Amino acid sequence: MRRQAMTENLAGFERVAASPDGLTAAAVAVCVVVQDDGTLALLITQRADTLRSHAGQWALPGGRREPGESAEDAARRELHEETGVSVGAGDVLGLLDDYATRSGYLITPVVVWGGPADPAMRGPESEVAGIHVIPLADFDVAPRLVRIPESTAPVIQLPLLGEYLHAPTAAIIYQFCQVALHGNAVRVAHFEQPVFAWE
Repeated sequence: MRRQAMTENLAGFERVAASPDGLTAAAVAVCVVVQDDGTLALLITQRADTLRSHAGQWALPGGRREPGESAEDAARRELHEETGVSVGAGDVLGLLDDYATRSGYLITPVVVWGGPADPAMRGPESEVAGIHVIPLADFDVAPRLVRIPESTAPVIQLPLLGEYLHAPTAAIIYQFCQVALHGNAVRVAHFEQPVFAWE
């Protein structure tokens, strides 16, 4: 599965854009990179422990959109700010469904082609504790769905470095794998986040 095939699968996907309804517009970069052995991977960051919200959590590079900024431009900007990876407008492969978070954000996932993985990637220490290059095959698995008493919707989880990745990041990556890699129009907005991510 290479760039052209993913682009075609994303082009054939009818994404669902959600109404803002008072939420803060945000964007994340689902950045596909190529490792030295040709393996395709995603960039995952670990948020700094000193951040006021969601400290220490795994995340896709991203953040709130500036006034008048498109989701694509915001994702590209945040990707560069958090990892040092620069991608052009032509490297945007497509968009996935919007995902509304319990903490008040409406996230638009933007799939971008990052080219060869750069071992020198680094982000600002005040925001990013680490950057990890995770093979797509590690994420392209059946998710674990967990029930919690606080919600009727299942919490979605994906394996990550011996731990579990949760929504919204897990939901977005699961949809990416299904849509971009397999051409399956799978929806994920209904998947729940763990309670610790609600604030």
